[in-house]
Amino acid sequence: MTEELKTSVTFLPLVDLRFRETATTGHTWFMSSLNDTLEENETEHLYFPSKASKGRLLCFKGRNTRDGTKNSYALAWRGSLPESAILLEGLTFVSDTYYNHENLWHGICAMTPLVRWSMKNECLKPTRWVLFHWGELRLRMGSWLQQLMQVSFGEVKVEGFDRGDVPYCFEKAIVMRHDLGQITRENKLKVSDLLRCKARSYCGLNPAGKGREMNERGFPIIRLTLLMRRGSRSFKNATAVTDIFAKECARVEGCILHIVQSEDLSFCDQVKVLTNTDIVASPHGAQLTNMLFMDRESSVMEFFPKGWLENAGVGQYAHHWMADQSGMKHQGAWWDPIGKDCPSPQDHLQCFLFHKDGMVGHNETYFAEWARRVIDQVRLSKVGQPSEDQAKQQHDSKACIC
Repeated sequence: MTEELKTSVTFLPLVDLRFRETATTGHTWFMSSLNDTLEENETEHLYFPSKASKGRLLCFKGRNTRDGTKNSYALAWRGSLPESAILLEGLTFVSDTYYNHENLWHGICAMTPLVRWSMKNECLKPTRWVLFHWGELRLRMGSWLQQLMQVSFGEVKVEGFDRGDVPYCFEKAIVMRHDLGQITRENKLKVSDLLRCKARSYCGLNPAGKGREMNERGFPIIRLTLLMRRGSRSFKNATAVTDIFAKECARVEGCILHIVQSEDLSFCDQVKVLTNTDIVASPHGAQLTNMLFMDRESSVMEFFPKGWLENAGVGQYAHHWMADQSGMKHQGAWWDPIGKDCPSPQDHLQCFLFHKDGMVGHNETYFAEWARRVIDQVRLSKVGQPSEDQAKQQHDSKACIC
């Protein structure tokens, strides 16, 4: 019977092209024959072995990085694994994303459900990670994301299935294939609190953050950071932008301006800079994902080149969503109205590609009024902060329980 069970194991393509058009909105195309486990307020997931899998383990075969249909999956009982199968012991985190694990925003969206699942399950840590994009095997995640997962779970080992063209079966596996899925904002905030706390601890900072700071004259300190970029989506005239913010910051006693070049920062440098920031102002880009490391209720100001508002679609609001799930206040965005016109204005995709890597201008009057308004809001919030500070620090320290 064992031999018969071995030979009856059926491998199916990891992605089912019949569901390609609904991969992110309807029936998933990744491991499409299996139904998700649904828990209220959590991301849909699959766990193996489980009652739903009838006690069977998850097995993968193939390591194609360009065509997910050439990789396959099957379920098998431990005593009758397919011929030549390698059993990988311990817990495996499996993540398939429609986007990618390199980009900071998309990467953290893919990892959030796994972090949340761990929090709910006695802070279990994975032995390995298996990453897919459209069912295509990925051999690494972005360095920032890997560092963030490392401070949370220890060494990050991304499985490459490089011990031969045989099936690989997992003693235990949790599969996430919907990115954030149905997870609630409250649970996203819990994940952000944990990641923030873990990163601060790893980088030698107080997990509770900087706390309430006062200058020698008794005024609350407001730390404003201009997080700059080089190349695409950088400011055309960074000096002029710096002067505007410096002037508005100098108007308020206790306001301190820092100008930081994002590309020059190590992971812990990023954690330290943003932990010590109340207001971050930056052009649209991956560097803004570092808002995760600011104290809750900190402020974000975002800038875009010409053409983004009309052609970039909903993706341009990624950092609005990031602010929401990490507990920050997105204080709005400015879209540059000046610049070259797209040569084919009816084609939104071509126009987006035309404007995608443009540079950002400035409007002195608008920037000054905007900066003044945000600084004043933060100043007023800090004046009423003392009684809340102790409770906040207790909350933040508890976030590091895992």
